[in-house]
Amino acid sequence: MDLNLKDKVIIVSGGAKGIGEGIVKVLANEGAIPVIIGRNEKDNLNLLESIKPSGGAHVVAELTKPDECERAIKEVIKKFNRIEGLVNNAGVNDGVGLENGNYEKFIASLHKNLIHYYLLAHYALPELIKTKGAIVNITSKTAETGQGNTSAYAAANGGRNALTREWAVELLKYGIRVNAVVVAESFTPLYKKWIKTLPNPEEKLKEIESKIPLGNRMTTTEEIANTVAFLLSSASSHTTGQLIHVDGGYVHLDRALANA
Repeated sequence: MDLNLKDKVIIVSGGAKGIGEGIVKVLANEGAIPVIIGRNEKDNLNLLESIKPSGGAHVVAELTKPDECERAIKEVIKKFNRIEGLVNNAGVNDGVGLENGNYEKFIASLHKNLIHYYLLAHYALPELIKTKGAIVNITSKTAETGQGNTSAYAAANGGRNALTREWAVELLKYGIRVNAVVVAESFTPLYKKWIKTLPNPEEKLKEIESKIPLGNRMTTTEEIANTVAFLLSSASSHTTGQLIHVDGGYVHLDRALANA
């Protein structure tokens, strides 16, 4: 299927690694122009080098700083004079819990995981209105299932889900579609780092995989990215306000099925 993404300028925050990397690669394969916004220039450039000759661009920015969110969008507009899509993806499950957290850590986590979703969309909106672009927010199961000891990240993802629905309503008049892809278990570099902090990480990983109904395996970043590309494209022209779980049935299917 031709997704009609050729030469579309699509911003991917946190696009250099993990899920963001998968999204950037799929978009490049579809002929789009992915623009990575990330804080590590080396990581950004390494990924852009790997997708040559498909093309792409990057902006170095620390998204926890509101002024850098604004600057990043301005740089994209200056370079391309248009924006056709925004993928809000950057974030980290930083383990700020209720018992082990505090006000400062909680607010800092919201800046890492939620505030820049709003700011990037806010500053990109005038260009998205011109192009009738699309927004896709990457969110996590933690907002629906809980996880324990991660109050701030769960709250941020609840906010991401709520903003997806709210923006879909607010932007109907412009023909801008807004959807979310909800991720459960995907083996990214951050996930690998987290699993290593647990006792018997290999055993724990096998236990988690055994509870994923479809195939008893992790969701790949490419599988997530394929859904993101679809939601950005005209192939999903009447889909908006949706929270789409790309998770092998992890959240909604009876996990007893995984071992049936």
